[in-house]
Amino acid sequence: DPLKANSRAPGWAGRLNWRTVMDKAGKQAALAELEEVFENSGTVVVTHYTGLSVAELTKLRTSLREQGGRLKVVKNRIAKIALKGKGGDAAQGLFTGQVAIAYAEDPTVPAKATADFAKDNDKLKLVGGVMGAEVMDGAGVEALAQQACEHLRIAAVLGRQVGRRRAGFENGDAGLTGLGHGVDMAVKARLGKGDGL
Repeated sequence: DPLKANSRAPGWAGRLNWRTVMDKAGKQAALAELEEVFENSGTVVVTHYTGLSVAELTKLRTSLREQGGRLKVVKNRIAKIALKGKGGDAAQGLFTGQVAIAYAEDPTVPAKATADFAKDNDKLKLVGGVMGAEVMDGAGVEALAQQACEHLRIAAVLGRQVGRRRAGFENGDAGLTGLGHGVDMAVKARLGKGDGL
């Protein structure tokens, strides 16, 4: 019945218009969020997550969150707009396929978390990353992750050394006493020459 069909038309049109408004508002919110991510993150690592299960994505998301990072599935067109030209064509080219981004204020966190995860799950592909105006490929992300590991190892060694020195000091270590005496003599010598500190 044409009359009945026409009588339903306004209702359908209203629902379609409302859906369009909601879609537009959602896209604007997603754009604003990604603009903030690209502006404030130390590094944004771009990954392909095709084939990963919900449980696997949750595991990666949890690992990042524990280190101060975040994981977000993004729409490529919106991400390219949110870049605002940062990184040029190279950055734009990272956003193809099914993309999830890992990001944090600490530039090493997203690289290390995603690289560590990818070692045990080859379904996660490291596409590249954006660090300020610099654009990295997947190898660059892995190099940044390795750098983070080196820093952690150095920090661990220094931590053990400081711990041993503190223990020696508390136990009245003669070597540390001598070191302190040597520093004191050096300071007095500089003052005696009028060099000051």
